[in-house]
Amino acid sequence: MDIKEIIKPENLVYQKSEVLNDDIMHYCPGCSHGVVHKILAELIEEMGLQEKTIGIAPVGCAVFAYNYIDIDWQEAAHGRAPAVATGVARVNPDNFVFTYQGDGDLASIGAAEIMHACNRGENILVVFINNGIYGMTGGQMAPTTLEGMVTATTPYGRNVDLNGYPMKITNLIAQLPGTSYVTRQAVHTAATARKCKRSLKKAIQNVLDKKGTSFVEVVSTCNSGWKMSPVEANNWMEENMIPYYPLGDLKDSVKGEHSEN
Repeated sequence: MDIKEIIKPENLVYQKSEVLNDDIMHYCPGCSHGVVHKILAELIEEMGLQEKTIGIAPVGCAVFAYNYIDIDWQEAAHGRAPAVATGVARVNPDNFVFTYQGDGDLASIGAAEIMHACNRGENILVVFINNGIYGMTGGQMAPTTLEGMVTATTPYGRNVDLNGYPMKITNLIAQLPGTSYVTRQAVHTAATARKCKRSLKKAIQNVLDKKGTSFVEVVSTCNSGWKMSPVEANNWMEENMIPYYPLGDLKDSVKGEHSEN
């Protein structure tokens, strides 16, 4: 039997959002970026926001989001996405504006920008991909790199006496009065991906309702940087990353209320 008779288009389960274009993704096999892109595209389509959405893409693997999600995009310098998003959102108050950032970008060079944007309560969504490493530039230590974790710049493992402690920046963000919704999710299983989609939808709605900054961390893998297979990376994340960065909501309130988490 011809293979084309076995695999017919009408029998395929996968359906692609119209907001996700046909470009072949360049991300490494097992990377979380593609899953998060798919979720964002689905939500933008389902909520009817394609013509109202402006994404801010900074430096890092996250910058290539503009290749795949068919919306208006603005590039930003390394770490400066929240500052750029602030200007874009204030000039276009009726649009949905979000940043898409990695941990090296957001928690290191962009630490000042993210803290002050969240403290001001800018009406933006921040999507924060945390894989504990600088994925694009060679696998260097990031602020979120775990203690003992081997990277290109910590070949013997992160030493807190030399390098400080892994930064739980999402916990810090949750303390700021300008944030309305702060959560930590993952996308490595179907169940976690569904939970992440629900969280992102809530975060988007908060932005549309002018409730202040919503912040969604996605604990992720970087199997290339970690020198692991996709399966090994998922297992390592479950055993090491998620215990240190536990999943769930850290803050869910209206603008102006402080979190106790």
